Formats: sequence, C-alpha cells, structure tokens
Amino acid sequence: MTLVLAVILAMASVALAQSQKEAEQIEVSVLAVMMNQAAAWNRGDIEGFMAGYWRSDALVFVSGDKVTRGWQATLSNYKSSYNTAAKMGKLAFTDIEVAPLSKDSAVVLGSWALTRDADNPKGKFTLIFRRLKEGWRIIHDHTS
Repeated sequence: MTLVLAVILAMASVALAQSQKEAEQIEVSVLAVMMNQAAAWNRGDIEGFMAGYWRSDALVFVSGDKVTRGWQATLSNYKSSYNTAAKMGKLAFTDIEVAPLSKDSAVVLGSWALTRDADNPKGKFTLIFRRLKEGWRIIHDHTS
C-alpha cells in the first residue's frame, strides 16, 4: 500500500512539474507576441502590430460600446484612428497577467498606455489567446 501511494505521489509530482513548465512556456510565448506587437506599433507598423491577431473574420475586438468582427475590419479601424505617427505615439503594455486555460488557450489581463505629445491615453485590456497552426494569436480583445 505504501509503495502504491509513493508511486501515485511521484506521478502527481511529475504531472504538476510538467504542467507548471507548460504554463511558463505559454506565458513566454504569449508575452513574445505582445512585445512584438508593441515593437511594431512603436515603429509605426500597424500591420506588424496586427500580426498578433487571428487573421480571421471570427476575430472579435471590443472597445467602448463598439464591437468589431474580423481581422480586416479591425485593421481598418486601427488605420483610420491612428493614421499619423503623432496619433500612434509610443505603446507600452504593463501589469500583464497571463493565465493559461489549456495547452492551447490563455487569457491575458493588463494595462496599455500611449505616450504622445498631445496626451497620454491609457486603459485596460483582456485578451483571449489561442495557439493556432501559425502560433499564438489573439482571438478576442476587449480594450477600454
């Protein structure tokens, strides 16, 4: 009986270590997408920024009282709202919390801030990431 219990505990420890390692790998992968997005934004590359999003008509982007569906529509909104370097400013993400939901999905909570000459808007976001064949992508973005 003691041997059986020891084996069960050992197996549980291995499974826990594997799941912690997997969670860390998910966090690193998701953060890499977000850092690439910020870098693209800060060099004025909106399409590069959008590379972090799921390139699908099923993408959902919520901001204020507006819901936008689809990658192309989201890109168009960004391009019309941030059509100059002054409007884009410099983007920073902070207070990021990555919570893996499964081996192929995660929810991210954080803050965003733009540094611009005219003002410094900021807010919060909740993102749902999914691991797709092309890598980790945002499939749902709620930004305020």
